[in-house]
Amino acid sequence: MQRAIWLLFLCPLFGLAQQSNTEGYKKRVLESTEVDILSSYYEQTGNNASVTGGIGTEQLTDVAPSIVVSIPLNDDDVLTVDAGISTYTSASSSNLNPFDLTNSGSGVSGASGTSGVGGGGDDDDEFDDDNGSNYSGAIGSPWAASSGASRQDTWGGITVAYAHSSDDRNQIWNANASFATEYDYLSLGFGGGITKLLNEKNTEISIKGSVFLDTWLPRYPTELDSYLEAGNNLNSGFFNGVDILDSSGAVTDKNGANTWRPVNGFSLISDKKRNSFALSLSFSQILGKNTQMSVFADVVNQQGWLANPMQRVYFADVPNYFIGNPASIPYYSSSRNADVFMLADDMERLPDNRMKFPVGLRLNHYFNEVVTVRTYYRYYFDDWGLRAHTASIEVPVKVSQNFTLYPSYRYYTQNQIDYFAPFDTHLSTEQYYTSDFDLSAYDAHQVGFGVSYTDIFTKFRTWHFGLKSIDFKYNNYYRTTGLKANYFGLGFKFVMD
Repeated sequence: MQRAIWLLFLCPLFGLAQQSNTEGYKKRVLESTEVDILSSYYEQTGNNASVTGGIGTEQLTDVAPSIVVSIPLNDDDVLTVDAGISTYTSASSSNLNPFDLTNSGSGVSGASGTSGVGGGGDDDDEFDDDNGSNYSGAIGSPWAASSGASRQDTWGGITVAYAHSSDDRNQIWNANASFATEYDYLSLGFGGGITKLLNEKNTEISIKGSVFLDTWLPRYPTELDSYLEAGNNLNSGFFNGVDILDSSGAVTDKNGANTWRPVNGFSLISDKKRNSFALSLSFSQILGKNTQMSVFADVVNQQGWLANPMQRVYFADVPNYFIGNPASIPYYSSSRNADVFMLADDMERLPDNRMKFPVGLRLNHYFNEVVTVRTYYRYYFDDWGLRAHTASIEVPVKVSQNFTLYPSYRYYTQNQIDYFAPFDTHLSTEQYYTSDFDLSAYDAHQVGFGVSYTDIFTKFRTWHFGLKSIDFKYNNYYRTTGLKANYFGLGFKFVMD
């Protein structure tokens, strides 16, 4: 999931205060403690799940509350703590282990009984297929969520940042450290930067750097992991008493040559590290009393295991083998299939190094007290062959002293990377391969709408805090691969007395 897919808070932005006056008075960078309470809900649907090799349900929901506390330590220094969690339920991730073995006759109740990867699907004694016939045996499907342990997960993260401003407020430097964890991943990050204001604060130059030292806690597709656990014996462990079918639905001889086995015997991750190094440069210029422009460029290097071990790959030049109802094999790639699953040939494998180069431009124009236009463009390329363009526009409209509406539109397009191919079209002779549609060619459209309420006098009080603002945002996202998503976000900002 790339969730990817699924959001780190790295370098909070700090507001600039006015410079010292002739009497030596210095305004504080942040007048008082501010608390942001944020929450969001995200849902998506689609039919190109990467965990099941590029087909199958992509249904996912995610709830992500967080809190950001900014504390002025003195006139010049601000400490910010950003903590949040993200709890998601993913139909595709649940199919890391899609199998229900309760009806296989093996005496094993669910794949987790031997593989340790996760539970199976439902516990019905028999399945009624579309033809009205009854099938009793092990089942699984890329089009239905299983009840495996990987179906639900919680990401948790915290970032602590410190920023110091010079007396004349023309220079700010900041540093941050972060930690995040989830079901199969640990991340430790740190970074820092410096910002310089010139030309009576009409020009701003910034440089930032960040490092992430991440570690996989790898989980593998059940059939691949279990094959190693059973010592390559298809009559042991997870596979004991479970029939393996060929593409015609015939039961194979698990002791013979014409049955399923992973390509090249399957090997686990040897390097569980994923390290990322980023350098960012930006330049901002006020072009007139109503217009501001900024340009930015990043260089990102990633090293280590850059593929996702949960994601299956199937090869066109290798025979297909299945577990489940043989009657469903002819329409395996259709959502009609509810009870047969194709055994993976391998997991996703990608190069252990990647260079990324995004460059972009922002242009904001203030027309009057009512309307402002914010535009953005970014071009991205990397050494995996990916090329992408992003363009967006947001038009805040101030409808009253307290309320601002901001409709927005974002367009994104990319080609596919050099190592992508759809379901069951890769060749076993390739060195690298993925069927993750996040790395395919597609166009995406996002339409959004937001409402912001600002109480400049913070009249509403709760305990020692006054309400400064409320923000609500909704985004509707559509990708030409068929993926659709909705996002709802709500935020409250409080200022301490």
